[in-house]
Amino acid sequence: MPEDRKMLEPMATVVSVVLRVLLALLTAGVVFSVVRGSWGGVSVCVTDDSGSSSTVPGGFLPESGVRVGSVPRYCAENPDAQLRLLDALGTLPSTLLLISGLFLLHRLLQGAARDGIHTVRTAARFRRLGWWLLLGSLVVEIVEANARAALLAELAKSAEFTAGAWLGLWSTPYLAVLTGLGLLTFARITLAGASMREDLEGVV
Repeated sequence: MPEDRKMLEPMATVVSVVLRVLLALLTAGVVFSVVRGSWGGVSVCVTDDSGSSSTVPGGFLPESGVRVGSVPRYCAENPDAQLRLLDALGTLPSTLLLISGLFLLHRLLQGAARDGIHTVRTAARFRRLGWWLLLGSLVVEIVEANARAALLAELAKSAEFTAGAWLGLWSTPYLAVLTGLGLLTFARITLAGASMREDLEGVV
């Protein structure tokens, strides 16, 4: 439907280009890692966001009345496979959620341009993307927080891998959750619009 396709621009084109660029970069990164024979960087690092120190780091000159705090960052210079796996689990799920979310959004926009915006299929695609972002963001944050807590327990003697430790590294994905809820709302609105459209076509 030409009119619906026009309404979806420039969003459809931007999403398509960004998705292709991200897939190309991810593929290049995998190929480079395979050719080089190693994954990740030379060292594996984790920051203990749950802890801080009043010790003034060298090189920082605060103004009078200003205190500089320090957050510990632990790095393993010669990490083994286990540490590299935990490091990857601390960041990779977010990347996969981003790419998969863009893919579903791309399919949504393509389908809406082909079938029409106010259709049952478009509503179903809205619903699928909304649930994917809502549940996926929570699962990703749980996995990454656990991975960071486990990595911190391996690198710091003062840290232990407990429920309190990973909750201290947990960061609620407010934006992704609100976006998912918004998409579920749009799914209901689109479905209602599709029903009204069918009723009007029946009257005509």
